[in-house]
Amino acid sequence: MGFFKAYDMRGTYGVDFDLDLVRKIGYYLPSVVKGTRYLIGRDCRVTSENIRNALVEGLVASGVEVVDMGLCTTPMVYYFTAKDDFDGSVMITASHNPPSDNGLKVSKRTALPVGYAAGLDRVESLCQLGTVPKKTDNQLGTVPKNFGTVPSYKDRYIAFLKEKARDFSNLRFGVDVSNGMASLLAKDIFPEATIINDALDGTFPCHSPNPLAAEAREQISSLVRAEKLDLGVIFDGDADRAMFVDEEGRFIQPDYLIPVVARSLGDKGKVLHDVRTSRGAIEVLKESGFDPVMVPVGHAFAKPKMRETGAVCGGELAGHYYFRDFFGCDSGFLAVLAVLAEASKAKAKGLKFSEMMRPIVSRYANSGEINFKVESKESSVKHALDAAKANFSVPISESNIDGIRIDYAEGWFNLRASNTEPYLRLVAECDTKDRLEKWLEILKKGIIAV
Repeated sequence: MGFFKAYDMRGTYGVDFDLDLVRKIGYYLPSVVKGTRYLIGRDCRVTSENIRNALVEGLVASGVEVVDMGLCTTPMVYYFTAKDDFDGSVMITASHNPPSDNGLKVSKRTALPVGYAAGLDRVESLCQLGTVPKKTDNQLGTVPKNFGTVPSYKDRYIAFLKEKARDFSNLRFGVDVSNGMASLLAKDIFPEATIINDALDGTFPCHSPNPLAAEAREQISSLVRAEKLDLGVIFDGDADRAMFVDEEGRFIQPDYLIPVVARSLGDKGKVLHDVRTSRGAIEVLKESGFDPVMVPVGHAFAKPKMRETGAVCGGELAGHYYFRDFFGCDSGFLAVLAVLAEASKAKAKGLKFSEMMRPIVSRYANSGEINFKVESKESSVKHALDAAKANFSVPISESNIDGIRIDYAEGWFNLRASNTEPYLRLVAECDTKDRLEKWLEILKKGIIAV
């Protein structure tokens, strides 16, 4: 797959993209996104500063003003794009990807995402056809070195998060910031927590910056067990996602927490969830008085839908949680504050974190997301659907908004092609573990039979 993806631009530095392409992107981006004031930020990856410099060269050569936040989390760029009324913004990050990767996340006014279908396709075409004028001495832009400039983005953002925080002083918890951008904020927002891997290091020496990888969660799980903590939190590399382990260090699948986040907000209404979300989570949302709305996977799809529906919040299996009061954008820190508030209330009632989650987690047997590298995604999907038709009961509903999700009385499955990686992804859920194992065997045989 190329550098331009469905949600953003991302790939291996020096293989999928180089600084010349970044300059071109900077130069042509304003012709697509429009406007004259642009905000940029970056993560701590070793290539991010050079990419920042190339991006600024291109942006300034196009005639726009550039304000550089320096090192920051991705949600900080979203927040200040909207809050300070910038015309566009770019966050330099590869999020949870390996250290060799990097990328660009683009937003326009009010922090609406610019995905491939919303303009990156045109930027790609322009980059393939055009060149960028050579840099001149007066093309310096407005590029503050880091925090501490006016306005002080870090201080303002910490103040915003503290306003959103509620009392969870009765909790003992650990936070793994994964040597990533959450390190900038964690000590200020969670002064009572045990924080690990808090040195910014874009080589991610302690573990992968992807909390969905089981090995990445080993340290926080061990800490929780060793210190007998109530729960543990782990952020991804750019802090737009957060995930949780219970008091035994067991991973809580992120979609199970969508109802928890929704309840914490104290406001009923629509709640977005992606096509991979557990039926148990959807049922609990309904029982709690919310109106669940299914959407495709990815922030480029979820954020516009947040605004279109007026949803109070939303969530994904991948650990993104969206908030109406955050311009419809995703924020790992806001998600953690929401979950901690609910966990604190549960502890005050004598419930452990796992006990608070049990009414959601225990309803069905869930496979989690399983990845397949296949020669032909289309043929594999067809074979899997044929296998399901021959072996499963009559469907009760079907959705094609992102791959295919088929619901049956006994369970459901979703099969979709990844928008960011060369994989076919499968999630299945059944009323019993035995049935789930049989379904997975049938579906896997169909997928790999091509």
